[in-house]
Amino acid sequence: MNQTILIVDDEESIRQTLGGILTDEGFHVITAGSGEEALRLLEEEPPNLVVLDIWLPGMDGIEVLKTIKVLHPNLQVVMMSGHGTIETAVKATKLGAFDFIEKPLSLEKVILVVNHAMELVRLEEENLLLRQKVVSHEYELTGNSAPIQDLKEMIGIVAPTNAWILIMGENGTGKELVARSVHRQSRRVQKPFVEVNCAAIPEDLIESELFGHEKGAFTGATAMKRGKFDLANEGTIFLDEVADMSLKAQAKVLRILQEKTFERVGGNRLISTDVRVLAATNKDLEKEMEEGRFRQDLYYRLNVIPLRIPPLRDRREDIPLLVNRFLSDFALKEGEAEKKVTDEVMASLMRHNWPGNVRELKNIIERLVIMTPGGVISKCDISPLFGEGGKEILPHEPAISGDSFRAAKQDFERQYIIRKLREFDGNISRTAEAIGLERSNLHKKIRGYGLEMKNGAGEGAGHFEKV
Repeated sequence: MNQTILIVDDEESIRQTLGGILTDEGFHVITAGSGEEALRLLEEEPPNLVVLDIWLPGMDGIEVLKTIKVLHPNLQVVMMSGHGTIETAVKATKLGAFDFIEKPLSLEKVILVVNHAMELVRLEEENLLLRQKVVSHEYELTGNSAPIQDLKEMIGIVAPTNAWILIMGENGTGKELVARSVHRQSRRVQKPFVEVNCAAIPEDLIESELFGHEKGAFTGATAMKRGKFDLANEGTIFLDEVADMSLKAQAKVLRILQEKTFERVGGNRLISTDVRVLAATNKDLEKEMEEGRFRQDLYYRLNVIPLRIPPLRDRREDIPLLVNRFLSDFALKEGEAEKKVTDEVMASLMRHNWPGNVRELKNIIERLVIMTPGGVISKCDISPLFGEGGKEILPHEPAISGDSFRAAKQDFERQYIIRKLREFDGNISRTAEAIGLERSNLHKKIRGYGLEMKNGAGEGAGHFEKV
């Protein structure tokens, strides 16, 4: 599809002349005679570039530029003016305009500026794709087991099509991972991937969230908002936990899936959308339909291609690959040396039943990385989490991230040191040797964590007295 340029000028002759020249250059051109019309067109057919006159009836070009940069901050805008001054050009540039062209227009200069702006658009798109590729490993399915190999093969077959897909699996199996993998291998990969957590949207906000709303549509709607289906146009929309939507919300989603058009809340204009729909659930939808909690017509609309993700207990041979992957990822994230696990630890991890699946395994590995001060995670490090038979004896908790990470790490380290000191009856030398720290470093940590000590005689003097 050709790149689209929106020309905004109140003089029809300029719109026609400029539009003809840019069409001859291979661009798809749309035009508007006012700022208000331009902003409407931006929502209907988002362009790659706007060529905008400053002097417009009603809303002038500077105001239009300000609005564009609020609603579409990455959209490039070239300004035109028949009464241009340096002051106006500087103001437009400060507001985010790519360039400023004076009238009467030099068509050669227009073409040059437009091509430069389009080159910037192309570079920005390439940079976005490169950034996506850099982090794409986060969305790769890890494993060589037969169930995962079958799933990867199926994804490779269906991803290049436009078929809608229903992804089924227990909590924590990686349904979003599969959805992103499908999108990455599809023909829509350069278009948006928009995720909707259906379980998290209140019923009274579902229409606004999915379809958007016009300014003033309800109390608090201070500006026009594009909905998820609008944002996903020409790309992929992922309806996660689709079975958790109310029947009323299901009916509204079914309507847009059937008609491929919608109206924003408070609006009366039909907006067309072209999206590929991926849906996911951890529930048995056939049972949900029997009990009247899920619409049968929506089920058959979504379930064109079913993909089922196996639970981790059915592909235990993938656990070592997943463990090594998570250890590598956490080391990269924190800028620290990658830790290893002993064979005993790996055996315990492979014996565990993993009711929380891959998500639970990831959380456990992160917790072990935080709690283990040395470079090797051994049996004594995992014993608070697992018994000899691999059965978890502590409740699993969500992974710690963000600002709480360092505080949590320090708390875990403090508790670990206390446990080890008690294990060795407060002997500093033996404790330091057991946890792989220099004796002086252990002393510093003990003082830093406010643990009280008393001096004693003999090797290893300086015993743990009180926490």
